[in-house]
Amino acid sequence: MPVQNKDDGGWKKFLWNSETRELLGRTGGSWAKILLFYVIFYGCLAGIFIGTIQAMLLTLSNYKPTWQDRIAPPGLTHSPRSDKSELTFSVNDVETYLKYTKSMKEFVDAYNEEKQRDQMKFEDCGEQPDEYKHRGDLESEIGVRKACRFSRSLLGPCSGVEDKDFGFSDGKPCLIVKLNRIVNFRPKPPQSNESIPEDAQHKVQPNVIPLYCHNKREEDEGKLGEVRYYGIGGGFPLQYYPYYGKLLHPQYLQPLVAIQFVNITMNYELRIECKVFGENIQYSDKDRYQGRFDIKITVNNY
Repeated sequence: MPVQNKDDGGWKKFLWNSETRELLGRTGGSWAKILLFYVIFYGCLAGIFIGTIQAMLLTLSNYKPTWQDRIAPPGLTHSPRSDKSELTFSVNDVETYLKYTKSMKEFVDAYNEEKQRDQMKFEDCGEQPDEYKHRGDLESEIGVRKACRFSRSLLGPCSGVEDKDFGFSDGKPCLIVKLNRIVNFRPKPPQSNESIPEDAQHKVQPNVIPLYCHNKREEDEGKLGEVRYYGIGGGFPLQYYPYYGKLLHPQYLQPLVAIQFVNITMNYELRIECKVFGENIQYSDKDRYQGRFDIKITVNNY
């Protein structure tokens, strides 16, 4: 016969003592007091946490980022985007550039004129560079703001309207460039030519942020050829700024600049850098798209 452990009865009584009606050595009233203590204690902690979050939310704006001063200057990006910032194609093989032209068609679709006809959402802001378009403060009661129209026809031969291949089939590829959106940001045009390369100084004019592209490597001098710029003033005009955010500016269209390389050297890998110039636009070695970008383009004709 199995030998019963003498402590078995003691453990059973500790777990539940039917004589004193104690569970784990405590009466029901004792356990109720312990439970009530922890409920009150953790309830108070939760209340303090919720109150702190609510107080913090009262200080935040629905329209403007609280730490706006910590936002880096806008990035400069382009369409089409590509792996490792490289565009390689052959003018004689449509399959090599089809993905690029498809991406560009999708990008400029939002700039079709029929999508900007609503007079309640859009307004004409001119086709010449002008001053900032002030539409009230972010926290005002004006509500949703109108957006400036930007017709893709301003991009000339890079609009995709007449040339569906955006110049790729002729060995004259286009890039469509934009400054990324930052709420309430007002880019400031350069006040002097001191920080601008000599070849780009002619692009400085009032009310526009100039864009300039050049060969990145010295050994590529003369291989880039002519670069043509299409848009308003060949840069980013000030009347499209500031941007009021998704809630107040849901129809906003940022201005675009189209770049076309009309006589680029064939069968050669060319590294190109494009930069915008402004008083409050800086560059960073850690972010290759902050105020600039560089791209490798190889146009083959075989």
